[in-house]
Amino acid sequence: MSDRLTIPQEHVDWRTKGLWWPGGPLTLEEFAARRDNLFTGPFTWPLMVLRASALERNITALADFTREGGLLFAPHGKTSMAPALIQRQLDAGAWGVTAATANQVLDLRRFGVRRILLANQLFDGKVLRWAADEAAADPGFEFLFYADSAEGVAAAARSVAGREGGRPLRILVERGVPGGRTGCRTREEVLAVARAVEEAPGLALAGVAGYEGPLGDADAVRGFLRDLSGDAAALTDALGVGQPIVSVGGSAWFDLVAEEMGGRTEYIPVLRSGAYVAHDDGLYRRTTPYNRLPEGPGALAGALELWAQVTSTPERGLAIAALGRREANYDQGFPVPRLLRRADGGAEAAEGVEITDLNDHHAYLRVPPELGVRPGDLLSFGISHPCTAFDRWHVIPVVDDADTVVDAVATYF
Repeated sequence: MSDRLTIPQEHVDWRTKGLWWPGGPLTLEEFAARRDNLFTGPFTWPLMVLRASALERNITALADFTREGGLLFAPHGKTSMAPALIQRQLDAGAWGVTAATANQVLDLRRFGVRRILLANQLFDGKVLRWAADEAAADPGFEFLFYADSAEGVAAAARSVAGREGGRPLRILVERGVPGGRTGCRTREEVLAVARAVEEAPGLALAGVAGYEGPLGDADAVRGFLRDLSGDAAALTDALGVGQPIVSVGGSAWFDLVAEEMGGRTEYIPVLRSGAYVAHDDGLYRRTTPYNRLPEGPGALAGALELWAQVTSTPERGLAIAALGRREANYDQGFPVPRLLRRADGGAEAAEGVEITDLNDHHAYLRVPPELGVRPGDLLSFGISHPCTAFDRWHVIPVVDDADTVVDAVATYF
């Protein structure tokens, strides 16, 4: 049975972006129970929604993949920071939840997550002391974090110096890649940090971790994964660590993670992929491992949709939609036009439509003149890179394939 999270009681009201609600506040449950239609309900544009069928498909796909591939799964919570979605991931069998920052760790703990992996270094003494206190107060709480330097180990040791009783802080030594971000670059460095952890009172060596995302080809990824496996063997041989954790995680190479690490018994392989939960129509549509796997690209689907209204067609081949950088992420490419919905309710593929630029609240669209785009039409856009999309929306309606609101999720960034 999965953790049952405590999902904070949130409301929609006049402050809720994308909702026209001059009246009194409604809880998310009350709002969803209205079963409003996306196009006739109390919505205003632009609006981000989650497509329920795609969301369910994505969560099921990775749950099945990790289970069948012999991997434990700690999906990255930073993607959505939505407890309602994290609950679904736990219900589908997730082993834990990954965080990127100390504040995300606190959020996840307040939601009630019982196993949290901070995929980052941690030097803040007050956060480290809090983690030690949480572990002492709740034997069912497990917290792991990274160190890649003697300074990181020393900061953790200082935070628990002089404590009596309680459980040690559990550390994963991070392995990095040349030219990448954090992480030890050699096995010698990994072992040096690991020995420092072993020698420090109040700390425990849990294993090793890394991130293969910066690597651009399969051979390099395989080499990195084999380095991590070798690091784990070195922890066992040199330091006597029994069955260490080996954690890796990105959303572009999890097929190779399963091939190289799935089902291993000498260590505990943990995958941390997160973007899959919403997938996208840009970056991850191009790079998903399902482009290589037998299930095919359709195993995942873009679950996030941005709807915006065309407000002007001032020149031939140019349309302006009320959608901008405040509503749409653009770090890995502009939103991708998917569907054109006419003012009379008719719909067709937005074939040939392209965003060429974004202002704060305007999108410049190159449109085929023969498509006949007119002011008042609606456009649905997919996004590229879900990890920078959720944080622009505090409340996101969830719609079924009949465009009826069936749920609403809140995000915490």
